[in-house]
Amino acid sequence: MCMSTAEISPPRAEPKPIPDNFVSIQPGGGRCYRIELAWGRWRRWWLTRCRPGYVKRMAALRKGDATGAPHDILDPRDLKYFRNRCTCYWEPADDPFRWRNRLGFARWGLAELQLMGGPLLALTILLQIYCWWLMPVAGVILCLVVYFFRDPLRQIPTGRGLLVSPADGKVVEITPLEHDEFIGGPAVRIAIFLSIFNVHLNRAPTNLRVIELRYSPGGFLNAMNPESAIRNENTWIGLEEEAPPHRRMAIRQISGAVARRIVCDLRPGEVLARGKRWA
Repeated sequence: MCMSTAEISPPRAEPKPIPDNFVSIQPGGGRCYRIELAWGRWRRWWLTRCRPGYVKRMAALRKGDATGAPHDILDPRDLKYFRNRCTCYWEPADDPFRWRNRLGFARWGLAELQLMGGPLLALTILLQIYCWWLMPVAGVILCLVVYFFRDPLRQIPTGRGLLVSPADGKVVEITPLEHDEFIGGPAVRIAIFLSIFNVHLNRAPTNLRVIELRYSPGGFLNAMNPESAIRNENTWIGLEEEAPPHRRMAIRQISGAVARRIVCDLRPGEVLARGKRWA
């Protein structure tokens, strides 16, 4: 994360269009990603043919424009991966799937949790019946998978001028920079290391507007390797504070050897409240 140290920032920035290689909120893809997209195609086919009334009702409630999405947006589930490619949305009261946000798990990890957790749960039960001495091994792995995708409640501070951390983890670097191109002057770079035991979600440090998004494909080196900050897949997010003096901040999400994906569902021009999750 980089943030300005100046009291006076450059004039307010205009949001830039999302780049072509930012094809979804998970631009690097992945096996679970492809499985869920295949499931979505089947679900949309079934809804169109078997539940036309539901499709019509959801279309009437939908706000915004679906232009830019690679497929039909029939209900809020179709926005999971392609929210940043269009402007359509449903009001919370009209979203029949908003209860998924209260499950205590990362919304973007629910597919992985089912695809990995389901077989592990079945294996744990079978081992308990037939090879009970091996059951703890499968049980521990299952618990680690569930623990990794947890989304605990957070009390977001409300004091004026406060910044909250954009990620759980350990601060491993605080470096003054003479100049940052996006910020337009001196800045401070803060690096936060996330282990597999940290909560892998990101939050807005304060009330911000999204100015620019960039995606850089790359490798999946261990995050403890200094080269990972340069060579790994990453997403760069340029942000601007809503309150004067409209300081600019830049946050970079970097993949690792275990968490081999990056999620960012932000739209250029979108305004984020302090503490809002975006990945």
